[in-house]
Amino acid sequence: MKSPAAYADIIQYRFNPLEKSKLWLWILVRTVLIAGFCFIILFPLFLRLSVAFRSKVDIYDPTVLWIPRHFTLDNIKIAMEATHYFSALLNTFLISAGTTIIQLASCALAAYAFARLKFKGSGLLFGLVIFTIVVPPQTIMIPLYLTYRYFDLFGAIKLLTGKSSLNLIDTFWPFLISSATAMGLKNGLYIYIFRQFFRGIPKEIEESAFVDGAGVLKTFYRIMLPNAVPAIVTVLLFSFVWQWNDSYYVSLFLSKVKVLSTQLMDMGSALGKEPDLVYQSMLLNTGVLLLTAPLIILYLFVQRYFVESVERTGIVG
Repeated sequence: MKSPAAYADIIQYRFNPLEKSKLWLWILVRTVLIAGFCFIILFPLFLRLSVAFRSKVDIYDPTVLWIPRHFTLDNIKIAMEATHYFSALLNTFLISAGTTIIQLASCALAAYAFARLKFKGSGLLFGLVIFTIVVPPQTIMIPLYLTYRYFDLFGAIKLLTGKSSLNLIDTFWPFLISSATAMGLKNGLYIYIFRQFFRGIPKEIEESAFVDGAGVLKTFYRIMLPNAVPAIVTVLLFSFVWQWNDSYYVSLFLSKVKVLSTQLMDMGSALGKEPDLVYQSMLLNTGVLLLTAPLIILYLFVQRYFVESVERTGIVG
């Protein structure tokens, strides 16, 4: 229990004009900084929302800054037609969802082996996994393309089908195979996240499962995975968003299949008949908004789980 003198010091501190002014000054500075950062981050989104509903007349009207004077949906319709939006949206969702689920399984298994199973060369192999994070994917572009253009798994394709190889380009198989082997987009980072989280789970829980007769795989999906929900949510969201926005791998493996990122890159040529370059730029901004709109809607529903998972996995920076 505090003494009366301690309570008097607290009361004097709270009602001291100098201390109150310092407190309100800090609150003001903090509010201005947060508002400024939020504006910098959200400014591109606000700008694209503004231009997406402007008519062609509003482009050259100096009085129109944020709110369109002539509201129209023509920009969205033109951008959807130029990008074949709904078919590209379906293909993008299928690729992103499929690779996300497969990457979650393969990276979690690999991370569990690195975190709990001790074997010779595990440190070296994990170092190579970390190395894949920093190596640019462009360095293996040609061999990666040739692997799936002339795909043959240890001669099994020729043995079973009689063909020398299979052409997997313009199919979803390169994404699925890369994800299943934990060699897809950013898989080194996902393995690192899972490994760090698994290492933080007490070994006593795992040892209790072994005593009860559970094997390695049963312990993995009955004990480790239920305790790794924050890491699972983090990897799910990172994997889905990065694959959704990816233009490197989809342009490497897909030339006939329409996805949003490549369609947006080709949107300029599709709008080549439009002589007004400023209006072309406005339509391209509308296309970018259509690309990011599903992710924004997704974030509105999962942002609380994402923030909590990032805090619990210890990801910073």
